[in-house]
Amino acid sequence: MILNTRVITKKLVNAKNAITKPHFPHKPICLLLALVLLCSHDLYLKMETYFLEPNQEATLSLYNGTFENSENIITRDRMLDASIVVQGKRVALNPDQWKDQDSTISQITFNTGEAGTYVAGVSTKARNIELAAKDFNSYLEHDGVMDMLAQRTKDNLLEQDAVELYEKHVKAIYQVGDVKTNDWSTVLGYPIEFVPLANPYETYSGEDLEVQLLLDGKPLPKVLVYADFIKTAHDHASGDHSHEHQHDGSGHTHDSAHADGGHDHDHDHDHNHDHDSQTGETHTHTSGQKLRTDDQGKVTVNLPEDGIYYVRTIHMTNATDSDELTHRSKWATMTFEVSHKHDTDSHTHDDEDSIPTWGFVLGSLFIVGLLFLVFRKK
Repeated sequence: MILNTRVITKKLVNAKNAITKPHFPHKPICLLLALVLLCSHDLYLKMETYFLEPNQEATLSLYNGTFENSENIITRDRMLDASIVVQGKRVALNPDQWKDQDSTISQITFNTGEAGTYVAGVSTKARNIELAAKDFNSYLEHDGVMDMLAQRTKDNLLEQDAVELYEKHVKAIYQVGDVKTNDWSTVLGYPIEFVPLANPYETYSGEDLEVQLLLDGKPLPKVLVYADFIKTAHDHASGDHSHEHQHDGSGHTHDSAHADGGHDHDHDHDHNHDHDSQTGETHTHTSGQKLRTDDQGKVTVNLPEDGIYYVRTIHMTNATDSDELTHRSKWATMTFEVSHKHDTDSHTHDDEDSIPTWGFVLGSLFIVGLLFLVFRKK
């Protein structure tokens, strides 16, 4: 009887442990999911090609991840503004027209209309995210927010957890047909935005493009800006194009390795951190050119080759006026495409400087005839 009691008691204890201590048969999968949820995401407004024809059907895509890969969609309620500026008129893009592709890319299709150089933009609502001190420091390093990381180090705040209010504002500038218009220079009025100081489609590979960063409509000085590109090979006449998804350091000032990951802080996964669990490599978002705005908020972006270019920044400040927040950040990106200059005049000059075949023939006959007359008289 005593033995039976002990056996029953042991079984009850085992049953209780089975209930109170959950079993994880797929621990590696759980770790992988945790890493996925901790991946960093910039926001870009992109096109397959930025050289379009008048009255062509075109697609704008929101990449929420890296410049080359989107990880998550942006829900419609996040969009404060989505619009394009065409022929001096700002046209709102209907939120209901956005479609989701593979649950990773938000896209909208529109008609390009008349020829010109146009700008499109998307502005998102601000959101809060809480981060442990270690995760916050890692995010600052991997996303290139080096000034804030240096400030935390100086103030001995590396052990302080963070509550960040962040918002993202993105632009794309594209060319329709051959006519150039001034719509590219439109200031959309976002809390933070890049504005080119020359038409990107009258600027060519091998040249530089000056860009100004505005905060609440005013030049933002002394802020880190990163610029990079993916190579393209275009035949604009036929519309054929291809992309080489690689980065080239030609003409660039390098800061660190190419970024493939990100950092996510909310249910839309649009703001977090990522490490490569298999290779041990830490991904960053600071490849390409590392620039700093001058007193007028300007940077000069080098355009070494044909390609689709982007500029990006994260402007972060301490939220000293808030009991809930520790930091505020405003993210901005701008994308555009660059091609080489088609110098049609060079062919004309070459033709003028060279002697055509018929000229050689006539000249030879003239010389032979002249010599014949000279020798005949002699």
